[in-house]
Amino acid sequence: MGGPMTLYYYLLARGARSWKNRAALQQWQERRIMRHIDRIRKHSTFYRELWSGISTAEWRQFPIIDKAMMMDHFDTLNTVGITKSQAFAAAYEAENSRIFKPTIHGITVGLSSGTSGNRGLFLVSEAEQSAWTGTVLGKLLPGGLWKRAKIAFFLRANSNLYESVRRGRLQFQYFDLMEPIPQLVQRLQEYDPQIWIAPASMLRMLADEHQAGRLTVQPHRIISVAEVLDPLDQMVIEQVFGQRVHQAYQCTEGFLGATCKLGTLHLNEDIVHIEKEYLDTKTRRFVPIVTDFSRMAQPIIRYRLNDILTEAATPCSCGSHFTAIERIEGRCDDILYLPHAESGEQITLFPDFVTRAVLAASPSIAHYRVIQHSPLEMEISLAKLAGCREDTEALVSTELTRLCSRLGCIVPQFVFTPYEFVPGRQKLRRVERRWKL
Repeated sequence: MGGPMTLYYYLLARGARSWKNRAALQQWQERRIMRHIDRIRKHSTFYRELWSGISTAEWRQFPIIDKAMMMDHFDTLNTVGITKSQAFAAAYEAENSRIFKPTIHGITVGLSSGTSGNRGLFLVSEAEQSAWTGTVLGKLLPGGLWKRAKIAFFLRANSNLYESVRRGRLQFQYFDLMEPIPQLVQRLQEYDPQIWIAPASMLRMLADEHQAGRLTVQPHRIISVAEVLDPLDQMVIEQVFGQRVHQAYQCTEGFLGATCKLGTLHLNEDIVHIEKEYLDTKTRRFVPIVTDFSRMAQPIIRYRLNDILTEAATPCSCGSHFTAIERIEGRCDDILYLPHAESGEQITLFPDFVTRAVLAASPSIAHYRVIQHSPLEMEISLAKLAGCREDTEALVSTELTRLCSRLGCIVPQFVFTPYEFVPGRQKLRRVERRWKL
């Protein structure tokens, strides 16, 4: 086991710190947030100016920031004196060399994947790295720190942050998603790890390889990261490997959530505070506004994410006071819009509406993607299970037409194309909008 800080945060994540009810948790959060904000005022020029005239006790009145604002003010927002040009230079050199060890003055530097087209930077101090490592191991490691385990981590880019998981009896291997698929499968077969951590599309590919007999090793725990876990992929992965798929909600802005022993995703409200900006109160869909009271090098305060989360209708039976999430649905940019048949106003189609309609059409659909190119053109890519003879295109068209009719929308033109996607080079988005409002 590594340093005492990692152990300390590991024990906290495993339950050494607890609250008797939700109200006690919220009171504890409030105290931590206000202490954290007082520190940030002293060390971040950007936040000090942004919050001018607003007291710490009124922190919920602070202006909301987003990725663009954070990147525009990166030099004065961070508290470790690293410029955006320095950070980008170090991160791009690591990406090009595929040697992911970039640090500046002991601060780990990394790049986000840039799903929305704009790549973001993250900075993590050594103390924050220890805290992150302990928290991640405490929430995700099934057998405890002192049990031997091999971890396979599949991602587009590695980081000192992820490598810090390798300690004591834990072995860690990074699997670069830029490598050819057969090579990744062969390495996994030889390594035979107990814990697999990968994007959902890669886990699905590994399940397909297992069914084809090219991969015979069996994981003890599967953790989906970096992409939306689609219901179709989740069903196939769980059926093939005979176990639940767990999730880690991790992004540039922090370690925001993890599944409990029952498989329910909970927000990590012991390290972040999440305000809910509701998109639809009836269906409990909201956009998270994140305040991370555990990070100082690059403070995240009232930061609006672009994700759509659905809050669970009832508390999880595991007993946790942390908010339970039914599903991470996708990005706000991938909400589809269709004109109303009479008024012409834009009607919202959340990604989950489209997913449910496609999957309801036929059990023979192996893979799908729905891409809206314009208000009245929708491309649908399908792959059918081997031996399927039914007209799945007609069935999908029927289900999507029914969905449009229920919402009173004009039915767009459906253009069907063969399904083509190779995990690794980009994130899989099952439902995607490619036109701007």
